[in-house]
Amino acid sequence: MRVAQPLQIDSGWHVFGLSAGSIVMFSVLTLVFPETASSILSAARSWIVVELDWLFMLAANATLLVCVIVAFSPLGKLRLGGAAAQPQFSAAAWLAMLFAAGVGTGMVFYGTAEPAAYYSGWSGTPLNVPAQTPAAERLAFSATMVHWGFTPWAIYALVGIGLGYAHYNQGLPMTIRSAFAPVLADATWRWPGHMIDFIAVIATVFGLATALGMGVTLVGSGIEFLTGISNGLAIQLPLIIAITGLAIGSVVRGLDRGIRVLSQINLALAFALLAFIILAGPTARITASYLPNMAAYMADFAALSSWGQRPDEPWFRNWTILYFAWWVAWSPFVGVFIARISKGRTIRSVLAATIILPTLIGLVWFSSFGGAAIAQIQDGIGALSEGVVPDHLVLYQTLNNLPWPQVTSLLAIVLLIVFFVTSSDSGSFVVDMITAGGRLDAPVARRVFWASLEGLVAIALLVGGGKTALSTLQSGVILAGLPFTLLLLFCGFSLLLSLVDALRRKRTLKAM
Repeated sequence: MRVAQPLQIDSGWHVFGLSAGSIVMFSVLTLVFPETASSILSAARSWIVVELDWLFMLAANATLLVCVIVAFSPLGKLRLGGAAAQPQFSAAAWLAMLFAAGVGTGMVFYGTAEPAAYYSGWSGTPLNVPAQTPAAERLAFSATMVHWGFTPWAIYALVGIGLGYAHYNQGLPMTIRSAFAPVLADATWRWPGHMIDFIAVIATVFGLATALGMGVTLVGSGIEFLTGISNGLAIQLPLIIAITGLAIGSVVRGLDRGIRVLSQINLALAFALLAFIILAGPTARITASYLPNMAAYMADFAALSSWGQRPDEPWFRNWTILYFAWWVAWSPFVGVFIARISKGRTIRSVLAATIILPTLIGLVWFSSFGGAAIAQIQDGIGALSEGVVPDHLVLYQTLNNLPWPQVTSLLAIVLLIVFFVTSSDSGSFVVDMITAGGRLDAPVARRVFWASLEGLVAIALLVGGGKTALSTLQSGVILAGLPFTLLLLFCGFSLLLSLVDALRRKRTLKAM
């Protein structure tokens, strides 16, 4: 199997120029023609979720299957970097960076909103069960975990392991195309490889911009809750600029002094807020729900991961397909980041840390925050029990009916901002590596450029969306995730080829 290539390549304008030019052009056209852009994005999203929902589900389920095969086979014993490689980061720092870069922002945003919405039927219910029934409560958590559990983290892990093995074990550049070298061979270093990296950059920038745009909506809602200042573009755009500025400051500090430190701060703040929800909320009901919710997740997994002839097609397309498109769009970014920080660990340990542990943390998180929100609905407490509440307000309405709502709402806002800064910094680090042909020491100015560009895209999507800004943000991430969904399938096939070949050569050497 021919994969030999220098540790880095000079992609020149092929990736950097094409990616930067395309993103700037999109942002400018969206800002100049906002109504047209919004209309085009919405129409494209409608067609994709109806006609290609099967593709997103097939890719997601196939990815999880590949990860299970690798983890429970001798392939999982292979070590990134070779048998003698040692980890660069401590287990605690490594796990903190994985979690903060992966889903931290979204879990704060949807921790209360998603289970509450599914239970109440504000936008439909999973499998079309009657709202506000025991079945709706069970499926509220099952469906949430399908969106945040094993499957999305398997998507991240597959890309991370494929690239990590290509880089540390085969000496290939730290860039997405390297994960496809067993399939593409020499074409990896020509235009097919350039296009893979280009698609990865586009998916990453739009995925991060979407998270940032949706996140400032939640932060703006918190500021409105605390101060009464209306949550609109007048507050959201300065927030994007401020968060981008903080991310640039972290970029300048580098991986060890920037991302690692911020990730540890993230986890400390997140677990402080989680502990408060458990202790100040309906503690007995929350803690008693963990095991039943896990059991329900496992029991309902197959039905909620299927496609075609579903009784809940509108809900399925608006929620599940959006989520899996989002995870795929984030997978180049998180995958490269996983690869970058995981040298010296076995593939099995990386899979366990990136799939099982975050799923268990997510189960506790969503059961606690979602359980507190659903308890208020069931007990007739506060605004949640009175009817439909916008997603970005559910967290604050839940906190409003617990002790010290001003303090905890401020903590949530700070947590969100730190998560955004970490994600933007991590994303800029990754995009810079991809567009620099795998260089780990590219100039800091390039990372500053990409951090700034992520903020520009978020501004363009918010402004271009107008009154439907949230829908426009979601449309952007679905379009960005579509092409990489096809690549994800090839990535799984390529990884299996690499690992099987490595295991065969290892056994041959032992037999000699």
